[in-house]
Amino acid sequence: MIERKREDEFVVVSNGMLGYGFREESLRDAVEAGVDLIACDAGSSDPGPYYLGTGKPFVGDAMILRDLRLLVKAGADAGVPLVIGSAGGAGGDGQVDHLLMLLGRVMEELGLDRKVAVLRSELDRGTVREAVEEGRVRLFETGAALTVEDVDAAAHIVAQIGPESYFRALAEAPDILVVGRAWDVSNIAALPLMQGRDRGLALHMGKILECGSLASRPTGGGDLILGRLRDDHFIVEPPHPDQACTEASVSAHTFYEKSDPVMLAGPGGSVDLRRTLFEQIDPRRVRVSGSAFREAERYTVKLEGARLAGHRALTVGGARDPAFIRSIDAIQEAVREKIRETQAGFIDPSQYSITFHRYGLDGVMGAWEPNRQAAHEVGILIDVVAETPEIAEAVCGLARSTILHVPFEGRRATAGNIAFPFSPAEIPAGPVYEFNIYHLMEIDEPESFGRLEWLQ
Repeated sequence: MIERKREDEFVVVSNGMLGYGFREESLRDAVEAGVDLIACDAGSSDPGPYYLGTGKPFVGDAMILRDLRLLVKAGADAGVPLVIGSAGGAGGDGQVDHLLMLLGRVMEELGLDRKVAVLRSELDRGTVREAVEEGRVRLFETGAALTVEDVDAAAHIVAQIGPESYFRALAEAPDILVVGRAWDVSNIAALPLMQGRDRGLALHMGKILECGSLASRPTGGGDLILGRLRDDHFIVEPPHPDQACTEASVSAHTFYEKSDPVMLAGPGGSVDLRRTLFEQIDPRRVRVSGSAFREAERYTVKLEGARLAGHRALTVGGARDPAFIRSIDAIQEAVREKIRETQAGFIDPSQYSITFHRYGLDGVMGAWEPNRQAAHEVGILIDVVAETPEIAEAVCGLARSTILHVPFEGRRATAGNIAFPFSPAEIPAGPVYEFNIYHLMEIDEPESFGRLEWLQ
């Protein structure tokens, strides 16, 4: 049973990903015990650049609608704001609009009239070009400086905004705040920060709660998580009666997706964990104290941009001839050489790439695979990316037919090197995008950053 909310604490219930589902009872129990905020992340860069590049959502409408109905009604019943960040997946304007359309459907179904704030974080190219030219864009994870050409090539560019950018909207007490691409922590930490709560603790609590029940055990199946922020500590607990937060689960999630074990970096600075203490206060709850905020010299937001890299076609097959498997490296090179030879003057190698994924051998880790023992069968995925869909499908078909008949040492037949489970064997997979912007941009006024709109 969840204990009742105390007067001196800020309580937030968090859903790790809109559309991934949670127990309806968990939300009901948390709201009945008393909350100040319902927070929900709705996106990530984890699924790759395709969704940013195309503007398509990566979670299905039916899944989103189910969660939205429950969260919107809970917020209305409790009289507390619902904050949704990284709307639609990548948080671009088109994805924000799509989520607003679904939200409108939900409110109509529920017969609710809600005050909705919309904070957009997609950037126009001119703004980013100006930042590049003024030297306000830093390296982050790409290893290459951002150029004006990169900016012009990007289909969409978003900024992962911090909690300060939420303040303008939250100050007007919206019922629902829908945000474009945002730092996951912002959805949880913005409101308590605006109320003057401790910055280090609020940001650290946001980090723990951002993925919902992933900070509890057992982790199987998504659910909600509850955080209680007090003056000198916060408490984390799961609403699900069969889950528990432990010192290990909460401390481990502190390091989730972080490379530095003692400093959690974000817009505006870092949370210093060197004096953080994790304490098990009962079988299901953990108290966290000692987290401190260290302000950065300059406030930065992460930029994410995706450009069109080509068009993809795939073919999938399987082989279990030991001689074929022993010769697979030579076979792959023979396939590439045969296509170069037969298509000389027609399709230039610069117009396409061929990647072989060998599942059962090293399909997951590639060159880093430490287990090199022979496999008795291998699944082969041939991945062709080319300038046009026509070239991609043509090269994929050539690769499929060539690998089927290519000679190798120890071969006993002239055909049937590999079995294909599908007909047609070539599968067009559409446009391919790649991140070409993954940098940090310095900004001067985070509280006015982003485009704020109001809907009724």
